[in-house]
Amino acid sequence: PGLVGALNVGLTAAKGLAYALEVPFVAVHHLEGHLLSPLLDDPDLRFPHVCLLVSGGHTEIVRLEGLGAYRLLAQTRDDAAGEAFDKTARLLGLGYPGGAAIQELAQGANPERYPLPVALEKEETLDLSFSGLKTAVLRLVESEGASLDKPDAAASIQHAIARALVLRGMQATEREGVDCLTLAGGVAANERLRQSLAKECERRGWRFRTPSAEYCTDNAAMIALAGSWRLAAGQRSGWEAEPESTAPLPGPVES
Repeated sequence: PGLVGALNVGLTAAKGLAYALEVPFVAVHHLEGHLLSPLLDDPDLRFPHVCLLVSGGHTEIVRLEGLGAYRLLAQTRDDAAGEAFDKTARLLGLGYPGGAAIQELAQGANPERYPLPVALEKEETLDLSFSGLKTAVLRLVESEGASLDKPDAAASIQHAIARALVLRGMQATEREGVDCLTLAGGVAANERLRQSLAKECERRGWRFRTPSAEYCTDNAAMIALAGSWRLAAGQRSGWEAEPESTAPLPGPVES
């Protein structure tokens, strides 16, 4: 799933290569690539585990039992975490992508200077919400005006988003009774988030795995990994395969 125009370019190229080289063609779900991306750095990563999948378009918590054995535990009710970074960065007058811009500006700044809300923090749900954060930052920018300390504001935004994700990641892993949490997706490149999750998992005696930063954003390696697993499991896709803007997580390979 994703932007159909971009997906169609990759899909057409893959079909052309498969036809020209006379090799099998395997269509891969974009999010499955992200879910399996921690295996790029740790091929011995075991199942089951919980994955915090966080990107510009998706924020989901998924339990993985194996290839195609995925169960959606929770997701954002509105904005994705990456979208929250982009929108709040724009309010601060920063560039795109917002996550990288905020992380750079926040270095060495005070993350507690401007207290920002963590939506649903007191509720039993594992769902997340980030639309309220954008509203809170807008009010902060309007009320502070020229006196706003932008580095501290950036650090406070990063802190609020990381707090929400760490809280839900810990709760989901504990509820599922597993001892391993993975982090994937473009937002997984955020050092503050990576360090916070690693610290909390270590404190609980859990394993924490996340791909190196180059494999967090969309990349060919994660798609190749997912495709190789499905190929080994016997999957072959037909030439009629088309890109989809939205699609549920894929199931196991049918025998």
